[in-house]
Amino acid sequence: MFTGIVQGQGQIVDIIEKADFRTHVVTLPAELLPGLALGASVAHNGCCLTVTDIKEQQVSFDLMQETLRVTNLGQLKIGDSVNLERAARFGDDIGGHAMSGHIMGMSSLLVRDETDTNTSLWFALPAALAKYVFTKGYIGIDGISLTVGEVQSDRFVVHLIPETLARTNLGEVQVGYQANLEIDPQTQAIVDTVERVLANQA
Repeated sequence: MFTGIVQGQGQIVDIIEKADFRTHVVTLPAELLPGLALGASVAHNGCCLTVTDIKEQQVSFDLMQETLRVTNLGQLKIGDSVNLERAARFGDDIGGHAMSGHIMGMSSLLVRDETDTNTSLWFALPAALAKYVFTKGYIGIDGISLTVGEVQSDRFVVHLIPETLARTNLGEVQVGYQANLEIDPQTQAIVDTVERVLANQA
C-alpha cells in the first residue's frame, strides 16, 4: 500500500530492453535507501514496482509488457525522472489517501494554468473512469494523492500547492503530458457495489 505522498524523485540512468520486458535502473535519493532490500515495493509515478537489484544508489526494477502498455513508464527515457514512494508501513502517517499502486489508465494534460500564487492542471477524463471522479474526491496522479477541484464532462482539474510543485514532476510537466491515474479504491468499491445492487433490483 502507498499513501500518495511522494518522497522524492529518481533519475533513470539505464534501460535494459528484452523481449516484451524492460529493466529500469534508477538512482534513488539517499534518504530512500535505508532498509531497502530485494523484493521491496517502490512506486514509480504511482506504479508499484519490485526491487530486483541494488548497487549503492542505483536500483533496478523489472517492468512487464502490460506495465509498459498501460502506464507512462513505457514512454520514459534515460535521463527522465520519476516520482518515488516506498511502500507504507504499519504505523506510518497517511498524509494522502490509501493507494494500491495499480494504474487504471492514463490521462493527457490539457491546460496548465499558472499565476503568481496558484497552479491548476486540467486533465482529460477517460470515459471508463468518469463515474469514479467527482468534485472533492481523491485521485492519484503519477503517484500523488490529490483532491479533485472540479469535474466537467470530459475533464477535471487539480489545484497544486508550491510544495507539490517542488517535490514532484507536476512542477514541470507541460500540455500533452500523459499522466498515470489511480482512482481512489474506496470510491471504486462503493460505486461498483451500488451499481451491482441496483442492477440486481432491476
